[in-house]
Amino acid sequence: MSYKGRYVFRGAIGGASLFFFALFAGAGGASADEGIKLVTNQARVLRLVRPAETVVIGNPEIADAVVQDARTVVLTGKGFGVTNIVIMDADGTAIVDDQVVVGRDDTKTTRVYRRADVQMLSCTPFCEKAYQGDATLN
Repeated sequence: MSYKGRYVFRGAIGGASLFFFALFAGAGGASADEGIKLVTNQARVLRLVRPAETVVIGNPEIADAVVQDARTVVLTGKGFGVTNIVIMDADGTAIVDDQVVVGRDDTKTTRVYRRADVQMLSCTPFCEKAYQGDATLN
């Protein structure tokens, strides 16, 4: 192989490597939609593109939905876990069919461990016992 041919060969291998890296990096980076994330005891407003007729929550102990008007639904996180929400229009076509993940806001909380007891404190700005509602601490 000539001197010039080696550089062409290396360039072809480098280009192919770059192509496959970009192909697999793109496939790994394109993750599935993670759904709607809520914080326990907090609400989030969903604005709809079409008027809603029916709203269904998979597990009402995890999240609750209140219809404000035909195009506005308010979701509230009630307990820790994963459920789903389905919102349909008058024809029965799904406007929203998504997973709902309810967790806690760990950025402003502290846990105190006393043997088997765990106490959650909400530190905003002073640490006080966190309200758990219907949720259980795992």
